[in-house]
Amino acid sequence: MCEKGGRVAGTAHRQDVKNLPFLITLCFTVGLTVGRKVSLPAGPLLRVEGEALSLRCEVSDYQGPKEQEFDWKVTNGSKTIQVVSTFESSFPDLTLMDRVLTNDISVKRIDERTVELRIKKARVTDSGIFTCSTPSTDSVITGNYEADVMLRVIHNALVVVTQEPAKLVHEGRQINLLCNITQDYIEGIYLSVTWSVKKDQSQEQDLLTFGPDSGVTVGENFIHRYADGEMRLHLENAGSYSLVLSGAVPADQGMYLCTAKQWTREQGTWNSIQEKAEVIGEVAVIPTAKSLTVRVLDSTVLNPGDNLNLTCLVSSDDLTVLELEVTWLLNETQILSHLSRDGLVGKAPEVFSVNQVGEGNYRLEIHSVDVSDMGLYSCRVRAWIQQRQGKWYQSAEKTSTPVQVVIQPEDPAFTVSLNSQVIAHYLGEPTELVCQVSNISQVWGKRLSVSWFYSSASSNASEIVTGVIASMNENGAIISSDKYKDRIASGLILVTRIEPATFRLRLLRTTNADAGEYVCSVTTWTFNRHGIRKYTSEYRATALKVSLDSKGPGISVIARHKRKADVIGSTFEMNCLAKLKSLWEGLALSVQILFQDGVGGPSRTLASLSPDMVLKLEDWPESSRQDSLSLVKTGNTEFLFRIQDVQMMDRGFYSCEVAAWTKPDRNNWVEMAKGQSNKVQLNFEHSRPSFDLLITSDTTSVYPWETVKIDCIISTLGTPNTGNVAYEIRWYQCHLWGSRNFVQLASIDRWGVVRKSPRNDTSDCSLERLKTQIFTLTIHGTQDSDAGEYYCTATPWIRSTTTEDWKKEPEIVSSRVFLSVKFALWDSMKLPLLYGTGTSLTVGIFSVILGLLCSLCCCRKTTHTPHTRQKLLNSQTE
Repeated sequence: MCEKGGRVAGTAHRQDVKNLPFLITLCFTVGLTVGRKVSLPAGPLLRVEGEALSLRCEVSDYQGPKEQEFDWKVTNGSKTIQVVSTFESSFPDLTLMDRVLTNDISVKRIDERTVELRIKKARVTDSGIFTCSTPSTDSVITGNYEADVMLRVIHNALVVVTQEPAKLVHEGRQINLLCNITQDYIEGIYLSVTWSVKKDQSQEQDLLTFGPDSGVTVGENFIHRYADGEMRLHLENAGSYSLVLSGAVPADQGMYLCTAKQWTREQGTWNSIQEKAEVIGEVAVIPTAKSLTVRVLDSTVLNPGDNLNLTCLVSSDDLTVLELEVTWLLNETQILSHLSRDGLVGKAPEVFSVNQVGEGNYRLEIHSVDVSDMGLYSCRVRAWIQQRQGKWYQSAEKTSTPVQVVIQPEDPAFTVSLNSQVIAHYLGEPTELVCQVSNISQVWGKRLSVSWFYSSASSNASEIVTGVIASMNENGAIISSDKYKDRIASGLILVTRIEPATFRLRLLRTTNADAGEYVCSVTTWTFNRHGIRKYTSEYRATALKVSLDSKGPGISVIARHKRKADVIGSTFEMNCLAKLKSLWEGLALSVQILFQDGVGGPSRTLASLSPDMVLKLEDWPESSRQDSLSLVKTGNTEFLFRIQDVQMMDRGFYSCEVAAWTKPDRNNWVEMAKGQSNKVQLNFEHSRPSFDLLITSDTTSVYPWETVKIDCIISTLGTPNTGNVAYEIRWYQCHLWGSRNFVQLASIDRWGVVRKSPRNDTSDCSLERLKTQIFTLTIHGTQDSDAGEYYCTATPWIRSTTTEDWKKEPEIVSSRVFLSVKFALWDSMKLPLLYGTGTSLTVGIFSVILGLLCSLCCCRKTTHTPHTRQKLLNSQTE
């Protein structure tokens, strides 16, 4: 049995030995497919001298720690040197150590399993086979632990030379952008050329890119232009590249650049290895509108039946590139004749003749003029530029200054007079004005229109206010001005024609605002040769004055003190009381507060209260003091004006102007009467403000590490507006009671800038302004060194209300407060007690355990000695 089993076992062993090569090959194959894998970019790689380069190395399917280490080596010929490592700082070869220390050569970890070898400025000597290896951290050695890539660094031979284009190009001309590029021919290196433009502060825009695969890429903003053939690429002799922009427009103005790039194709993807850009030059496009001028020869005076000849002169810096479209206008709106850019004359009456007599010279001729041809003649020119594919675009449009063509009229055939049948003497009475045309028999066949004008002197009679009330046109339609529109619509003002040549203006209720001078103007109209109604003459009547009796209704106003202001900072109040005379009920009152610096000086309005009780600050220069001024109505005919916190600039004379208003049309207010009060003087002597300083603390005794706040409060008496006062605050401390050895802790100047003195303690302090006159010093994390006396000082600065200059006042000093820091007995002893107790307990437990172990191992006694096997046998034998 043993022999049979031995033969079977031997057979199995021989079978295993026979299959061993197959098993080894299988294990090796599986290890390569599922084991560690180190990879680099497929080579060979081409790079340029002086440019930055990077090689990325990645490891996958590995065991061990997640973050792997990497070593880089380079082999050139038979020599291999160490470059850099992520693990050993002393790894680089001595010949490369300086470049590694200056970071010219470095390794950058991208993630746990990826790194990049980076060279800031590649050298030709850096060419070689670069090897990236990873130390083994796997339990079984499988896969590859390093990878190689061939790197070739070539000389920097790329040169870009540009030719400066014309700096000034007229609109419509072409821009030639030439770029010469030279390089060493190396297999695997491809070239691309890009033209771009930079306009003002905007980013560069690419026009066109040629290459690297001989293809053309057009910039997004120039696709249509390239498709229309207005942007063309010319490849002249070897290395000469030219881009031509035809039909230049003002938007083409900018700085042009040429960029050359060298490319390699790696793993099916284009990779840029070098780029050089050069400025071609700055090009300014002169718009046609800038140089285009259009003018018509001097105005002309003609008699009816004469021929009118006008010449339109057009000039431009580059007229040959333009096609002109000329239009003749009468009174800026009526088109008389049109000449297209093709020289075709638009439809025009037979009496008109339009032609071109020379370059930029166009003539208009009107045969046998009459009065209807009188007016303002102008020439409108539109300049067109032809683009490729027969397209045109309008580059400019200009209209000449109009010239006056006067047709001498016949002698005046009629006159206009203005009279009044009813004139108001008092408020509320009607006024009626009649405009009469004489010699009516001479105007048959013509139509008449009338316009009514009103002129009123302003309150100080220094200027005349003139405006139109309403007009009745030749068709009998009433055209109202904005000012009188509501009164005319409500029937309070009537404009009528009572006879063919007689017109009337009626005011049903005359107000003070209606007092002034009235004028009527009559215009004659006839049809011209174009079938358009044309005015032929205009005549004005002599002005008629309308005034109201001063003894009629009116307002008397009385102003008086209610509260006098004696010093700066006090309050001034003035009452305005109005008394109405012969005015009906239902009137609303408005008030204006007038101010004068001195008697006889100019007057200005400070504030006003409208009939709707809307307050408006008129000429109140102090925007920061708007809340200090108020104007309110306190009774039916009484108003109260108040200025709080008065200043030196407020001294002067104050008066009230009260007006009575009504709404006859229920829409707009109409003034009925107005009166001005006597003057009330505001005067006081300037008094210097006084200051006081108080120091308070939220506590006088603290424990260490607590926070303390100490306030410095400034009080004033007779001070001006707080906006005209600023303060400098300083804080001082002394550690010893009663000592004079104070040190400055912190300060804040009058502009709010805080400065703190250096501190050697763990505590810190801060300074802040809670209100205009309250400043707080806060001590954070109080220590024993913070105990002592504290006080603060304040230096006021006052701004003059007249000169706006700041003046420094004497420094004021506060009283002192004492701060004590208590000794925290328990806080100082609890940690030592805790550490001592813990240490004692640990040592005791350790001693007990050590004694127990010694007793078990070293002090055990033997109680039985076993018999030897020999003695036991002898005893049994016996």
